[in-house]
Amino acid sequence: MRLVVKVGTSTVTHESGAPNLRLLDQLARALSDMAALGHEVVLVTSGAIGVGVSKMNLPERPTALQHKQAVAAVGQCALMHVYDSVFSDYNRTVAQILLSRADMEHPAARRNLLNTFTTLFALHTITIVNENDSVSAEEIESDGRIFGDNDRLSAEVAALIGADLLVLLSDIDAVYDADPRSNPDARPIALVHEVDDALRAMAAGPGSARGTGGMMTKLQAAEVALAHGFDMVVSHGREPRVLYDIVAGKPVGTRFTARG
Repeated sequence: MRLVVKVGTSTVTHESGAPNLRLLDQLARALSDMAALGHEVVLVTSGAIGVGVSKMNLPERPTALQHKQAVAAVGQCALMHVYDSVFSDYNRTVAQILLSRADMEHPAARRNLLNTFTTLFALHTITIVNENDSVSAEEIESDGRIFGDNDRLSAEVAALIGADLLVLLSDIDAVYDADPRSNPDARPIALVHEVDDALRAMAAGPGSARGTGGMMTKLQAAEVALAHGFDMVVSHGREPRVLYDIVAGKPVGTRFTARG
């Protein structure tokens, strides 16, 4: 199986922005085990700005674009250092690819990216992908062409490499039929075959305080998955070992699938 797992900022960091070392270690262990079972694994991660804020001991997240991009450059180094360390504990080599919207839209760049991913799979590495926040403003400025805390980025990467499954590990445990933050009667939806207007209406609203995504960007990612014929699962990232059940096809979170 070719597997893409996306983790959001609120999953990989603490409230302070510092990396959540316990969770990242559990994630590395689960993904390393997946690779040992023969799966080809890509990890799409957010968190560079949050980690940068913590690393530089800033009192708050910056608001000016150039400051966000500078902080992201610092945070990306720190974040990759943690990933390299935790994956090394499980004897796994990691690679890093930083992407912008232009990389995904330019035909020659897409071919080069696909060649790189394919070669890295052949070399048995786990590739870690993030948006290149230091040169790309789409996500951090939220201008309507956002990747959405990497929700859409992960779906587009999955489509590019011909993935079998995309898993979004977030701060929600499923997609609900209403906003559970305001409606105590909201119920989780186990299976979705189509993203319709009712789901879109339910999804309106922002993401977490530390991330840039929300339910709408997850539905946009799901539309990419359904259009390209691979499954996508939305689940909570508090316990990365849930990946074993998801890969096994067990009912966890919300599964988007075009299959019956």
